[in-house]
Amino acid sequence: MIGAHDRDLRPAAEAALAAAGVDEGHVAIALVSEEEIGRLNREHRALDRPTDVLSFPVDEKGPAAGPRELGDVVICPDHTEDLVEATVHGVLHLCGYDHERDAGEMLALQDRVMEGLG
Repeated sequence: MIGAHDRDLRPAAEAALAAAGVDEGHVAIALVSEEEIGRLNREHRALDRPTDVLSFPVDEKGPAAGPRELGDVVICPDHTEDLVEATVHGVLHLCGYDHERDAGEMLALQDRVMEGLG
């Protein structure tokens, strides 16, 4: 189950889940204002500025098959050039990927997903 307010980001989320090897997962996607993502950054990252996307994982088992409650992706449309790419990025984080620690694995997977989406 994937929710994404006013825009259909389901194909991007489903493609990211498939690429991460997650057959069934629950993801919530929220599109928020610059003020809201700034508040979330301050509360959760001690970062006093808005960013493009945040991920809040629930099930931190990492990439795996089977039904999982993955968590929430929060995207600020005013701070991203591409909502689809931000969705893919956020969902991959929920699946256990971390581009700050994986020597490029996540970003390479993100590029492959984006190519597949056209």
